[in-house]
Amino acid sequence: MEIVIIGSGNVASVLGRKFKAAGHTIAQVYSRNASAASHLAYEWDTESTNYKSLIYQKADVYLIAVPDDAIDEVVNELKLPGKVVAHTAASVSRDILKDVSPHHGVFYPLQSLRKEMPVTTEIPMFIDASDDKSRRILEELATSISAEKVSSAPDSERLKFHVAAVVVSNFTNHLYALAEQYCKKEGISFKQLLPLIEETALRIRTISPKEAQTGPAVRHDRDTIQKHIELLKDDPALHNIYVLMTESIQQFK
Repeated sequence: MEIVIIGSGNVASVLGRKFKAAGHTIAQVYSRNASAASHLAYEWDTESTNYKSLIYQKADVYLIAVPDDAIDEVVNELKLPGKVVAHTAASVSRDILKDVSPHHGVFYPLQSLRKEMPVTTEIPMFIDASDDKSRRILEELATSISAEKVSSAPDSERLKFHVAAVVVSNFTNHLYALAEQYCKKEGISFKQLLPLIEETALRIRTISPKEAQTGPAVRHDRDTIQKHIELLKDDPALHNIYVLMTESIQQFK
């Protein structure tokens, strides 16, 4: 397929590389950041523009890969009649594109994407579409870059996935950051915890996270919990989260 990518950040970069690796053609990169667009265009041997009026009009698919709160500005006055247009956001309705083209949808990668990640990274794909044409094309495009099963997810379902994704990725990473900060303050090595982090992540590939739960909270080990709370008395942020998480684990049914 011939694809125009609108955006030049992490999502645009990773998906563009996957499209190229799958044999698709990137016809153009559009971004308000002319330097970033030019960099990607050079990598993908294509052209770039930072003028909406100069967006290439003959591609098969137009993928809007920009932050959620920037989609409205991007689609303002954008008209691509007859073309398949999709955005990559979980929390934005596909209907935001209805005035751009009757063939519109969503192409949502359920993964935390970074420009540096390898093209082989697994990315579960979720699509939504306004009609059969856009559904067929977006499904074909998603299947070409994802080893995972491509799923269909309407607006309400994608938003629920996004909430769960924030919990397992963003919130969990914040806990890592707090633990790293604590380790630095106490003069111990955060890197010594990496095998534990990796083992926990691997374990839930085969069993439920509830079954995988370990630690003093699930054992109701009051003595150890109290020692930990006492140790954290000078670290209010970690102290409060420790108490909250301990209560949540103990009350979890």
